[in-house]
Amino acid sequence: MTAVAPEEAPASPGPARRSGVDGRTAWGTVRTVLRLHRTALLLWAAVVLALSGWLVWLDEVAVKDELAEWEACERAGQDLCDMTIGWVGYSESLGWAGLLISYCFLAVAAFAGSALIGRELENGTARLAWAQGITPARWLTAKLAVPALALTAGVTVLVLVYRWAWGAHQNLTYNGWTGDDAYLSRGPAGLAYALCALAVGVLTALLLRRALPALAVSVVTSGLFAFVVARYRGSFWPAVTRTSTAGAVDPPDNAWELENGVLIHGRRTPDVDYWACDGTAAEARRCLDDLGVTGYYTTYHPESHYRPLQLVESGVVLAVAALVTAAAFLLLRRRTATASAA
Repeated sequence: MTAVAPEEAPASPGPARRSGVDGRTAWGTVRTVLRLHRTALLLWAAVVLALSGWLVWLDEVAVKDELAEWEACERAGQDLCDMTIGWVGYSESLGWAGLLISYCFLAVAAFAGSALIGRELENGTARLAWAQGITPARWLTAKLAVPALALTAGVTVLVLVYRWAWGAHQNLTYNGWTGDDAYLSRGPAGLAYALCALAVGVLTALLLRRALPALAVSVVTSGLFAFVVARYRGSFWPAVTRTSTAGAVDPPDNAWELENGVLIHGRRTPDVDYWACDGTAAEARRCLDDLGVTGYYTTYHPESHYRPLQLVESGVVLAVAALVTAAAFLLLRRRTATASAA
């Protein structure tokens, strides 16, 4: 009996070989996602370029005429020059751009729920991909990773460009830092909402497995989530409270006022109708004494709180996005395991 020489023995697949196969399979899955959704990616790139170009044009070209009109108005000694000139042109256009950036996550939720996942589950193309050697987990990873990278790049560009445009000509704008158009579009929370909407759309599509219902539910869910978070936004960072015994307290310029009222025996009470105490100074003081008013207070966030508020909100939204993503993978694993067992 002749022994087999070592060089004649069949080579076993080593780790390098397996990793190479895995790498090619992973890249093939990503390439499939890119090819399948190239229209949506090109549309997103066009939106980013269009909005960025619009903002640059507003700040470099369109604003010149308004600045000249505003300066002429100021030289003539007219009142409310910022309102009659800047607020009806430059600021309005800047506000619309900010709103589009802030709420682009609704379009992301619609795309993720319908075209990205819902349509493939409804048409059966997802099962076809799984039957060709792509595991459901790898399929879902590619479906999430490709648009997440595109969103991160695009929203980052839009946030940086809008932040530059928003701060360039504050004398012509009424867009405060707490407004719907300027709050999300200048910080990381805008990107966090886009990524969360992507995760919500994917999970909704996996639950419903129909494109149109998933689109509607994804948009509504993402919108409601943003609304709820906005209701509690003021509590994400400790606010400043100022009190006075002499009269009502005015917050600083550009502050976000959360609450104001009177101190009843030292306790903050926001809903006391102390404005009804009029008449002479003595009569007003007697009325306030009858109500138990010992002072006044105002609670607010100064503009310096914008960054910590943004960071905390971004963390909350990203944590929800991570939980939703984990739920999507868990649901997909259970669905595919049940189908395999059947």
